[in-house]
Amino acid sequence: MSFPSRLAAAAAFAVLALPALAQTSSPAASKFGFVNTERVLRDAAPAVRAQKKIEAEFQKRDQELARVAEQLKRMQEDLEKNAVTMNEAQRRTKERDFGEQNRDFQRKQREFREDLNQRRNEELAQVVEQANRVIRQIAEQERFDIIFQDAVYASPRIDITDRVIKALEGKLPAK
Repeated sequence: MSFPSRLAAAAAFAVLALPALAQTSSPAASKFGFVNTERVLRDAAPAVRAQKKIEAEFQKRDQELARVAEQLKRMQEDLEKNAVTMNEAQRRTKERDFGEQNRDFQRKQREFREDLNQRRNEELAQVVEQANRVIRQIAEQERFDIIFQDAVYASPRIDITDRVIKALEGKLPAK
């Protein structure tokens, strides 16, 4: 769902929900919370550990791709520099070799990105699952009516992101 349609759906829901809120409880009795998911996935200890794990896992392949990229750069520079002095057959052979190696490099680079994204998604899914458990625990213990994730604006008064991050780090009980 695109952002404008999500916004329209949220606005429609809010308008429809207003009469129900007015009938069931006063706005002062409702307790709302907000969690900045992006910050949790960037700053929480499990997210940082997951990122370091992924970097270590993919470091060797990344270094190999950098080495091949440098080699291709040197090949291209050599070809451009010496193309004038080569005979036609040598130039075509070198251009063909360069093209094949470049295609192979691009394929490996694409596979690397796909593998990296897949692993990152797997690791972050675990962090999101942990965060959602902590958020539910905080919501139940502190009797929140609703906790939002992702909002255009949320007052710092209802932002519980720091508590979620600290609970994920084990520094504080979810409270």
